[in-house]
Amino acid sequence: MNGTTSRILGGVLVPDTPLVQQALDHARRESEPYLFNHVVRSWLFAERIGQLRNIDHDAEVVAVGALLHDLTLNQRFSGPRRFEVEGADLARVFAKQAGVDERRAQLIWDSVALNSTPSIGLYKEAEVALCTAGICLDVVGLQYEIIPAAEIASIVSEFPRLDMKRRMTRCFCHIAETRPETTYDNFVRDFGERYVPGYRASSSVDFVARAPFDE
Repeated sequence: MNGTTSRILGGVLVPDTPLVQQALDHARRESEPYLFNHVVRSWLFAERIGQLRNIDHDAEVVAVGALLHDLTLNQRFSGPRRFEVEGADLARVFAKQAGVDERRAQLIWDSVALNSTPSIGLYKEAEVALCTAGICLDVVGLQYEIIPAAEIASIVSEFPRLDMKRRMTRCFCHIAETRPETTYDNFVRDFGERYVPGYRASSSVDFVARAPFDE
């Protein structure tokens, strides 16, 4: 890893630096156990995909982006913006306070803000794309076949899922119920429409129709 001190975690070679350790500690303090395990798995999946595909990347940026991508995915979330943007701001503050330069801090911000938008994130810089890939692999199984099954099993064994599907669904529904205005253009809308009685979000169709022009 370009001379960076490293260690094995969940069977994956990862950077072992003060910045990564700070991010790991911060994620542990701020997250429920299931969510902490999710962000660690996402990090390990992201890093392993980068290794298997020989993608040149800043491993510290990938670590921080993945570990801090869900700081606002909880039932304390109160907006006012979509949870990914609120989380991205928190991650950038963390990075800047840790001495990360502006360019790397922006990559971390993008990694968090786009973590649930693979239609964009997968086509960004390598660090953002890898974070997106690792997170989406853990949540929906996207590109599951890239990492050997035995390696995935090893990561999940060390960082169990702890009923993640149900717990994460509950968080998404909380956002849809309490902050529907933050969900009209993101995937949380799907959870609101499926599970939250009376849920209704703004529509892009309405925005176009109400634009302040004659035609």
